[in-house]
Amino acid sequence: MRILFAEDNRDLGEWLSRALNELGIAVDWIDDGRLIETSLAARSYDALILDLGLPGIDGRTALLKLRAADQRLPVLVLTARDSLNERVATLHEGADDFLVKPFALSELEARLTALIRRARGSEHPRLACGPLALDTVTRQFTLAQQPLPLSKREHAVLASLITRSGEPVSKQDILSRAFQDGDDVQPEIIEVIVHRLRKKLEHSGVRIQTLRGLGYALEAV
Repeated sequence: MRILFAEDNRDLGEWLSRALNELGIAVDWIDDGRLIETSLAARSYDALILDLGLPGIDGRTALLKLRAADQRLPVLVLTARDSLNERVATLHEGADDFLVKPFALSELEARLTALIRRARGSEHPRLACGPLALDTVTRQFTLAQQPLPLSKREHAVLASLITRSGEPVSKQDILSRAFQDGDDVQPEIIEVIVHRLRKKLEHSGVRIQTLRGLGYALEAV
């Protein structure tokens, strides 16, 4: 999972980026509203965490521009302005959820996961492809209802595939979603990890298909 985080408060930006990274969520933090559009054009994200009081272009204007362009990325708004009118206005303008500062990390993580589930068309806290399932709360993979042992990198790659099961995911997109920018990971390592995953999924009813020129797709068979 990779999140774009737009927040101009350096202390909050550094803390939340670090905290989400420790939870296995890759974060790109920007501190100016003018960077939102270019960031979304340069990379694929699962959601946007958006502060309303941004310099350059404020969060509300950035949100309106995204929705006017039919950009359907899930957006979780953070703000210090706790009023009913503020919440209602922000939701009408295209936000998917609203969280008032200060907030608990556990609540932010739960709301973020729920937004992404809804964007995928599922309210249940799990992602599934045939007999393979990922519990988005415990982050545990199961295969035919049995725990599937995975290394950290195997888990990251398989999570990036099951999040978009049935769709092609490029090697670069897997790298972007599964690893931090500072990780020493080359695109070739994805082939090695996919090979290991195929061994673990062999004869299970789910497979990782290679789509020439497009990447990989997780699919039930």
